[in-house]
Amino acid sequence: MPAGSYAYTDTLKGVYYGPKCVETALPKLLHTLGAKRALVVTGRSLRDKTDVHTPEAGIEQGIFKLREVGADIIVSVGGGSPIDASKAIIFRLQQQEAQETPGKEPEFLPQIAIPTTLSAAEYRIGAGYTNKQGDKVTVSHQELAPAGVILDAELTLSTPEQLWLSTGLRALDHAVENLYRPGVPLPLKKLCYAAIADLFRFLVLSKNDSRDLVSRQRLQVAAWMSLWPLKAEKHSSIGLSHTLGHKLGATYGIPHGITSCLTLASVVNLQAEIASQEDKEYLAEALFYLREPSTGTVDGDVRKLSSMINRLVQELGLRRTLSQYGVPTGDIEQIAVRAVGQEGEELLSKVKILLESIY
Repeated sequence: MPAGSYAYTDTLKGVYYGPKCVETALPKLLHTLGAKRALVVTGRSLRDKTDVHTPEAGIEQGIFKLREVGADIIVSVGGGSPIDASKAIIFRLQQQEAQETPGKEPEFLPQIAIPTTLSAAEYRIGAGYTNKQGDKVTVSHQELAPAGVILDAELTLSTPEQLWLSTGLRALDHAVENLYRPGVPLPLKKLCYAAIADLFRFLVLSKNDSRDLVSRQRLQVAAWMSLWPLKAEKHSSIGLSHTLGHKLGATYGIPHGITSCLTLASVVNLQAEIASQEDKEYLAEALFYLREPSTGTVDGDVRKLSSMINRLVQELGLRRTLSQYGVPTGDIEQIAVRAVGQEGEELLSKVKILLESIY
């Protein structure tokens, strides 16, 4: 049974993992951070809230409640929405306090994240929420990364199956796209190979036995490896699968995990045509970690990885289409334009074909 802890940056005081570890890790982190009173932020239900961007009214209510009870830390429990909502609350609170005390830079309130899905929001410095006009707003700051993360597999047992497995595909999306997106150092790519192998293996085992705590714990660690905390000198652009997922999720309300089920395999297949030779070689090397023989060519190996992702989605019962989520056929060109812009006509045409293939 995997268990242990890790710390790296000044912001991150520790990642604790293992069944029942919350019992000892939470008081330890609270003591380390000198916290006296915590505001707990969670969703109304895991099923309804995890993949929906938090509304601005909820952010304002959170700030009001935090000040009312005099909390000096936030403990978020649940999926991506409670964790991102906590970041947004912390960011808005810091901004308000900066206006109230000119000349003084207030500190960011710390957060301890206890995730129950595999979306890996707890390792990012950014957060998204929906403003009162219905538009998606993002905030980002190095200090918004949670100060502590607790990965307790027992707390994930009540997470709905589709949510658990689809966010696992989201983690796979992180790991695969890290192999070719710019700004990812080589050691992190190696971690992503390990994440890919574990996600393929343990998602299937978790699907077959939802009470398998070993598989659940290994999946939580794999999600961590897929988006390993990195203090980048500048923001690194995201891959095409994530770009398409953001457009589809924000516009049509498709959960982030499901957007990865829709786009990842097709995007990897497209990389065999459009990626640089170096990036294709990084993608092709994933077969070695999956213990799969090479096809004999780099392009063939990239396409084989795409086929394997496709089969995994099918095996997990997560096969979906754009039409199932009410995406109008007439919107495909607009989605492609929003994802890749007008700069390359050939790429735009290929992305339109990709979207049509998953319709």
